[in-house]
Amino acid sequence: MSRDTLSDLLRSVRLRGAVFFYVSLRDQWSAEASTAREIAEAVMPGCEHVMEYHMIAKGDGWAAVSGLSPVRLAAGDIVMFPQGDRHVISSAPGLEPNRREPEWVFARRNDPKPLPISIRHGVVDDQARMPIEDAEAVLVCGFLGCDLKPFNPLIAALPRILHLPASRAGGWVARVIDQAVVESNERRPGGDAVLERLSEMMFVDVARRYLDSLAEDATGWLAGLRDRFVGKALALLHERPDHPWTVDDLGREVGLSRSALHERFVSFLGHPPMHYLANWRIQLGARLLRESNRTVATIALDVGYDSEAAFSRAFRRMVGMPPATWRKAQAGA
Repeated sequence: MSRDTLSDLLRSVRLRGAVFFYVSLRDQWSAEASTAREIAEAVMPGCEHVMEYHMIAKGDGWAAVSGLSPVRLAAGDIVMFPQGDRHVISSAPGLEPNRREPEWVFARRNDPKPLPISIRHGVVDDQARMPIEDAEAVLVCGFLGCDLKPFNPLIAALPRILHLPASRAGGWVARVIDQAVVESNERRPGGDAVLERLSEMMFVDVARRYLDSLAEDATGWLAGLRDRFVGKALALLHERPDHPWTVDDLGREVGLSRSALHERFVSFLGHPPMHYLANWRIQLGARLLRESNRTVATIALDVGYDSEAAFSRAFRRMVGMPPATWRKAQAGA
């Protein structure tokens, strides 16, 4: 396993991406998106959690979520809604938004992607593409999906709006947005796969840059990754989940006393190191149940349990069903 703890987690929770809309805009415009939960099955079937994102390929605008100040957007920016909030994207704050009901999204779920949408003077045309040169703003919009269960500490560590301005994005993100526009318009073979990978890469980079921007006194899983001691402890638990760890052993490895590590870990993550390890072992076990043909007994040993019975009890306590039953349910999903 890698000491790159963020990558390790993302592999385990099955991050998936998809570009769904190519939106051309002119004059005053405002569009409201449903909560991701309402349309999740249409846009990312089988995903437990869905996040929407927008790449600003041309022009500028605003992003707003209820209860938060609107965020100014410019060409080259990326804005993401990690908690799946209903939100509005508009040419100016406060405009009455046009809203597409979830039923419309479900009705178009099998249409070739990305779906073209044009908005001019508030009038929506979801059948035609506006030429790029005629559009004052262009958005490439999509979704990211991942597992929440058994254990995904990343999502709770992200804000309701995650804005990556072009000035902080780096040159490669601008090229990603440009490529997304090209793939959206040319409809070449393999284009869907290219757009999926681009959106997944974009999410990882946005998460990394958000981590870099956290305040010194921030807490949560991402802030813990950055901490000298908690980050090292997390890396060790991810690297060797099958090791018979104790807090004393972990403390010696990271250079803290047992009590100091316990206190520091709880201050960042909200629970002790051994509680985190227990959750992570079940998450790894779930991944192996889904992706391999290994027996439950073998998986139990692989993730650090002394017996199949001990693993099964812990798995059932956290997931709500025995490992074998969960595996069958996943195979039929």
